[in-house]
Amino acid sequence: MDISLPPDLASDLERKYFWWEPVGAQPRSGARILAQAMDLASFADVRMLETALGPARLSEAMLRAEPGWFSERSWEFWRGRLAAATGRALPEEPPRRSLHAATL
Repeated sequence: MDISLPPDLASDLERKYFWWEPVGAQPRSGARILAQAMDLASFADVRMLETALGPARLSEAMLRAEPGWFSERSWEFWRGRLAAATGRALPEEPPRRSLHAATL
């Protein structure tokens, strides 16, 4: 299930925070657009996202994030803000890619 964003907000965030074309024919998901915006947001954009979407939806974006979508610094920033705002336990670290040599 994708995270739905108001179309105007999704378009604005995608235009601001993506400087490359989508891979393949599929458009970017709302979850990917939101995660990229959260990862790179200025403080003004942080406040705008909190107001427009609320802490519950933002914490859901963190829980649905894929490896590489959040830097450790951004993850810690949002984890602190959103855990305090929602009372929800969020993982201490962002999702990471794992590569096991035995599977190669």
